[in-house]
Amino acid sequence: MTDPDEPEIRPATEGDLPAIVAMLADDPLGAARESPDDLTPYLAAFKRLADDPHQRVVVAVRENRVVGTLQLTIVPGLSRQGATRSIIEGVRVHADERGSGLGTQFIRWAIEESRRENCRLVQLTSDVTRTDAHRFYERLGFTASHVGFKLSL
Repeated sequence: MTDPDEPEIRPATEGDLPAIVAMLADDPLGAARESPDDLTPYLAAFKRLADDPHQRVVVAVRENRVVGTLQLTIVPGLSRQGATRSIIEGVRVHADERGSGLGTQFIRWAIEESRRENCRLVQLTSDVTRTDAHRFYERLGFTASHVGFKLSL
């Protein structure tokens, strides 16, 4: 029997997009780059992700309400003796769920899913301004071992 207080982590559906996009937009960085009033580009992106077997977009649901989301990408590679790695992206927890332990459950889920996929490395990036997030990831065992670079196109 499952604990009714525990969130269900399940694959996202198109019907979850409004809640997902609202969470992506619900912070100073997301507010400047997301457009929750027009879901058209998100729907197209969701369909591309759903068609790719290396992508997992999941949501956490508590009491029939989407309260978190993340994307897990499985990446085969040549480096590290042909190791497969996973990349965690777009982690968001609804504002009224922050501090509830949901983020920890979510990241642990992603790590376990990565193990099931025989990944040898889990990686993620976090904006340099998100210092609370950095402490959170470090508490979960991640190390800030690399400097990331991005180029907007």
